[in-house]
Amino acid sequence: MEEEILAQVIGKNITRLRKLANMTQLELAEKLNYSDKSISKWEQGNGIPDVRILIQLAELFGVTLDDLVHEHIDKEVLPKNTKLRNRLITVICSVGLCWLVAVCCFVLLGLFGPELKFKWLAFLFAVPASAIVVVVFSTIWQWKWTRIISISVLVWTVIGCVYLVIYAVTGWTQNLWFLFLIGIPLQALTLIYFMWRSRTKR
Repeated sequence: MEEEILAQVIGKNITRLRKLANMTQLELAEKLNYSDKSISKWEQGNGIPDVRILIQLAELFGVTLDDLVHEHIDKEVLPKNTKLRNRLITVICSVGLCWLVAVCCFVLLGLFGPELKFKWLAFLFAVPASAIVVVVFSTIWQWKWTRIISISVLVWTVIGCVYLVIYAVTGWTQNLWFLFLIGIPLQALTLIYFMWRSRTKR
C-alpha cells in the first residue's frame, strides 16, 4: 500500500515538472533513453523508476531527489530555472513600478505645475528607488553579487541625486563635488562587510 502511494506521489511530481519544463512524454523518454510508455506508466502511478532514473530526473528538472519522492502540500516545488525566471520577472515588474510612479509624478507636475523647471527630478529619484527594490529582493533570495552591485548603485545614485537637486534648485556648484567623497568610505564599508560575511560563512 505504501509503495502504491509513493508511486502516485512520484507520478504526480514527474507529470507536473515535465509540464513546467514544456516537455512531452516522448521528449522526456528520449532524454532518459526510455520509452514513452514507461513515462506514462510512472506518471499514472503504475510503477516507480529505479534510483538511477530518479537521480537523472532530479538533475534534468533542476530539483532534489527529495522533491521528487515527497508530496508538497504547503508549497509547490518548482524547477530551478522556473524559479529563477519567476524571480527575475518579479524584480523587473517591481523596478518597472518605480519608473511608472516617476512617469506619473512627471506628468502630474507637468499638468499642475507647468512653471516648475525641475520636473525631470522625478526620473532621477527612480534610480535609487529601483536600487532599493533590487537590494530587498536580492537580500531575500541570497543573490550576493546582485546585492553588492545594487547597494553600490544605491550609494552613488543617492549622492548623485543630492548633488543634482542642490545644483538644480540653487545653481550652486562651488566645491559641491565634495559630496562624492562620502561615497568612498560607504563603498569601502560595503565591500568589507560582504568580504567579512563570506569568511564567517565558511
